Amino acid sequence: MTTDQDPRWLTPEEQATWRALTSLLVRLPAALDAQLRRDAGITHFDYQVLSQLSEQPERRLRLRELAVRADSSLQRLSQVVTRLEAKGWVERLPDPADGRTTLAVLTDAGFEKVVATAPGHAAEVLDLAIDPLDPEQLRRLREISETIVGTIERTR
Repeated sequence: MTTDQDPRWLTPEEQATWRALTSLLVRLPAALDAQLRRDAGITHFDYQVLSQLSEQPERRLRLRELAVRADSSLQRLSQVVTRLEAKGWVERLPDPADGRTTLAVLTDAGFEKVVATAPGHAAEVLDLAIDPLDPEQLRRLREISETIVGTIERTR
């Protein structure tokens, strides 16, 4: 928030926290992406899309809903779904409940890809982000993350 008054600057403690957070926001996704590319030949975002679909009844979601769940724009999601369709892992179908919308549907081959990829991805998440923290730190990290995401959602 800006005003006509002097700008508010971060304190040294706030600056150190901000730098630690920005480093985490860059390094963790890059590490997860590298593991998935190396072990499964897919990106972290590909995996998010596939795993979100795998968790749904009938392994399908409207594209708009999938974009929200994958923290993505509809345009970016559409590009990724096109790539996943080419691999035979996802298909698009008209929504029988609303012909104006499109469903993304995880194919059997896509489900097999998720099942094969999940153990290595889970091991990497545990190694990098879960196991180094004690239960209280995990709880606080979840609360902090939810607070920041909630603030972002309210300001959009």
